[in-house]
Amino acid sequence: MEPEQLAERVWPGQQVSIEPLGGGITNRNFKVETEGQEFVLRVGGKDTELLGIDRTAEYAASRVAAELGLAPEVVAFIEPEGYLLTRYVGGAVGEVDIGLVGAALRRLHDGPVLPGRFDSFRVVEAYRDIAAEHGVDVPAAYTRAKDVAGQIERRRLGAPLRPCHNDLLSANFIDGGDRLWLVDWEYAGMGDPFFDLGNFAVNNDLAEEDESALLAAYGSEDGDALAESGRLAGVAVVAFEHVGTVASGLLGGPVRAVVSHDQDTTEAGGRILDEERVEQSADHRLLVVGRDDDVESEGFGRVRASHR
Repeated sequence: MEPEQLAERVWPGQQVSIEPLGGGITNRNFKVETEGQEFVLRVGGKDTELLGIDRTAEYAASRVAAELGLAPEVVAFIEPEGYLLTRYVGGAVGEVDIGLVGAALRRLHDGPVLPGRFDSFRVVEAYRDIAAEHGVDVPAAYTRAKDVAGQIERRRLGAPLRPCHNDLLSANFIDGGDRLWLVDWEYAGMGDPFFDLGNFAVNNDLAEEDESALLAAYGSEDGDALAESGRLAGVAVVAFEHVGTVASGLLGGPVRAVVSHDQDTTEAGGRILDEERVEQSADHRLLVVGRDDDVESEGFGRVRASHR
């Protein structure tokens, strides 16, 4: 359904102005202006349930995040399609202050229970299965990635479940000047809070001192858990690339949108475990994986194990 038709259902008889916004392919986003007010209409892509996206859960998570002051106000949930209407917030997209991010994640992780469940280990397996069902061969990197994920899962066994965002790309942050907004809650659910922290560290290529600043703002000194979770986020990129070709065809967009909204990220993620250098740290028995220095990508970086 076209956005003009949706707008007529929400604001029957009113004059509206609709402008496409940039963003991922799992959704189409539009800025809607009517009677002096500005909104964002978020139209979900076809078959996004294949990626484990539950639009009802996204709506609930978005409302909780808005009540916590982390996300824009939710104005309406358009049923039966499951499209979302929120207040438009202006600001610089992708500009993040690590201290503000740490504090925001602490507020989220201490917040109310979310209806969805995001198991970062099972998501990797589910994406592999989806790809296999559609005839995509398992890449060589996947087996090693799965082994690393298994080691991390055993170390993180018993981690408390907390409300998490699970998709902390820089593009999902908006610096509004007086506050930091976090958008795109389609993968939100109860999960390991350190996956959120590691996911942010990897996607934003944090240096060691930045990781320390993130943990300090968050109120934790568990550098080992952050590094492990960062590795898991890297493993997830490999699996997301694996399913990307199939899923992007189903969703009608390029692979990059399914993986991370960044083509360079997709390409690097597919190579990372083929070029890895695995080291065992005697200090904290933590599996640390590096990459050749000439492998560069925007939005996907190395997480360094800190000796803290």
